[in-house]
Amino acid sequence: MKIVRGYAKAKEILSRASSLDMEDAPPQVQAKIREVFGESLTPAQVVGRILEKVWLEGDSALLELTRQLEGIELKALEVTPQEIAAATKKVPPALIEALTLASYRIKEFHEASLPRTWMSFQKGYGELVIPMHRVGLYIPGGTAAYPSSVLMTAIPARVAGVREVILATPAHNGVAIDPAVLAAANIAGVDRVFRIGGAQAIAAMAYGTATVPKVDIVCGPGNIFVTLAKKLLAGNVGVDGIYGPTETLVIADETAYPSLCAADLLAQAEHDIMAMPIIITTSERLAKEVKTEVEKQLLTLERGEIARFSIEKRGHILIVDTLEEAIELANYFAPEHLCIMVKEPWGYLSQVKNAGGVFIGEFSPEVMGDYVAGPSHVMPTGGTARFASPMGVHTFLKRTALVALGPETFRELSKAASLLGRAEGFTGHAKAVEIRTQLLDSSKGGTL
Repeated sequence: MKIVRGYAKAKEILSRASSLDMEDAPPQVQAKIREVFGESLTPAQVVGRILEKVWLEGDSALLELTRQLEGIELKALEVTPQEIAAATKKVPPALIEALTLASYRIKEFHEASLPRTWMSFQKGYGELVIPMHRVGLYIPGGTAAYPSSVLMTAIPARVAGVREVILATPAHNGVAIDPAVLAAANIAGVDRVFRIGGAQAIAAMAYGTATVPKVDIVCGPGNIFVTLAKKLLAGNVGVDGIYGPTETLVIADETAYPSLCAADLLAQAEHDIMAMPIIITTSERLAKEVKTEVEKQLLTLERGEIARFSIEKRGHILIVDTLEEAIELANYFAPEHLCIMVKEPWGYLSQVKNAGGVFIGEFSPEVMGDYVAGPSHVMPTGGTARFASPMGVHTFLKRTALVALGPETFRELSKAASLLGRAEGFTGHAKAVEIRTQLLDSSKGGTL
């Protein structure tokens, strides 16, 4: 990992690191694009083609694209309940137990954060909190399986009161959907599962096909093509967020354990080659020891090659003078995960303004948030924590404003409403108020 010293240089690093290029693709992906589409296209152009094809051809497009892009001949788009039950039996009981434990904590957390419908009859206003009818969840496949992501997306939707939850996920390593993913879908109460991935899965849930129902919102992270599909379809369907590479920023002082800091950075780095593992510290000694620990622990990882690429290309050790500077840089970067490993972490929490999730102390590593802590691990990336929040029950709820003014409250507000309407040139607005005022004045006792 590169060691960089000084606030100004650290800020420059963080500024560059936060950018996400969605118009370029690795050489192997470019070769696949040429093979499938017969010409060189940008990822955005590829996604545009896929969306149009699914819109026009529906299920047949999904089958053809899966064959062309993944090399899989699907016999059916939907996974049957019998297949889900059979897959669940293949999952080791200890893993089922772990998924069940995680599901309890996730459910408890989201139940505690559930907003309610409210009404003030005295003031004449309130809100209806209404769950969406049907939501579509996307769970990546490819080189890794993510049963935890099924729990982290489906359970908040269920707690919110969503009537129907469907899930789209591609085959794991081009073979079949990972049994643990299907087991997690069963535990989380997913209604239907479809064996489709990529931008075509997002398009299917957004547009609807003969087999895949149209949803109100599409949720979950994915690769660049999934991300672009969500971006292009936003407005046609709700989207939970536009996610880039995962990122962790650790703030540590001289009291932190180098081995723990290194382990947390590598846990982030092994996600994919574009992951961003960053540590900001006030200790020169810690910085050097973390660098050494990272090299030592890298040798023990099954996904060490991926982690090494991420560490070398996207990882940084930043040294600053004070923890206040470290927090300021963290707020500037607005990380997905912010881990605070300092002597008195609670004393700095009030200074945190931009982060998807904050992990306090040595025994709250980000990996616990990935699996069993309780909050959803689907969090804003790429600096969007400046304005976005982690997935939660609010993702699946709509708020409808209620106005129910009584005659007296109406009378108190009517003059101001009439004046504002006329000031804006909307006499019809003003008259809609004034006619009611006249009706009140003409009625017996001044009320209707």
